[in-house]
Amino acid sequence: MIAADTPDHRAARLLTVGPDGEIRHRRRSDLATLFDPGDVVVANDAATLPASLHGRHEATGAPVEIRLAGWVTPGDPTRFRAIAFGPGDHRTRTEHRPPPPRLTPGDRLRLGPLTAVIERLLDHPRLAALRFVGNRASVLAGLARHGRPIQYAHVPAPLALWDVWTSIAADPVAFEPPSAGFALDWRTIAAWRERGVRLATLTHAAGISSTGDLALDARLPFDEPYRIPEATSDAIHRAKRRGRRIIALGTTVVRALEAAASSGGGVIAGAGIARNRIGPETRLAVPDTVLTGMHAPGESHYELLRAFADDGTLRRAAESAHEGGYRSHEFGDVMLLARQRVATMSWPATEHEEGCAMVLS
Repeated sequence: MIAADTPDHRAARLLTVGPDGEIRHRRRSDLATLFDPGDVVVANDAATLPASLHGRHEATGAPVEIRLAGWVTPGDPTRFRAIAFGPGDHRTRTEHRPPPPRLTPGDRLRLGPLTAVIERLLDHPRLAALRFVGNRASVLAGLARHGRPIQYAHVPAPLALWDVWTSIAADPVAFEPPSAGFALDWRTIAAWRERGVRLATLTHAAGISSTGDLALDARLPFDEPYRIPEATSDAIHRAKRRGRRIIALGTTVVRALEAAASSGGGVIAGAGIARNRIGPETRLAVPDTVLTGMHAPGESHYELLRAFADDGTLRRAAESAHEGGYRSHEFGDVMLLARQRVATMSWPATEHEEGCAMVLS
């Protein structure tokens, strides 16, 4: 596969893998007709922060890039986990970026209009917890003025913030785009509504996808906060009770749903932290199908896909995508992968059977 090098979704394609392993090549617009009445599509409505900040290490004057990678306190825009790099920008492959100047607690970073203070290192010289000086309003204003979307060398032209927002983007809490949501357009959403397919949303703070360091990458994904509305929880419960499918638009949605799954049956509404790592040993409780980008073995996203299908099926899908010239990474083509394993969660009837899902109109 080749890397998609522009944020252009119009010509994107769709590879489908059925529950029996059947592989088909389709257009992305076919998503409008692939689901049945009563099915629920769950999408991540998180908007993407301008989380890349260039500046100087105050003590040495050395250039530094800070990539915000996670929340220290969910919703508090003054404190973050961050990855630090030395000189350079996204045009250099992440794994080739030089390290930052030596960071110690108390160091100050001048990042455009913002000043950040290193609070502590997090077991790696590139990973730190930092605090921005100022209040919520001033920090958000500084991010908006000086920050840029995190991007990688496969996309050479600088990205604008609107390039990394999906059509349903709402609260800016993600550090990289929940890119499966790029498959959504209003024509598809309208077609689902006409067919009786419900679109429900949750908000999951999608984290950084690559640090450029193998040891740090092995820790991905970091802990990520999420929020599931009551309407979404009710829609999932009702669909499961009626034998309908739950389609997760993206790996972040899978992670949030599985983190919120109750052992007594159901998906718990409200806020939480997704600390789970999903892989081949995971017995999925909620999603029946996932829409995802094209991922390579070894990536945390690929490991999650192994909970849906065996390695042979995933290998055949990858070979088919390669032969078909499919594009990878966040602006690339997508795969609709049906789960080949049976869910283990029970779905008892509740008084909320007639609750309504959040439907975008």
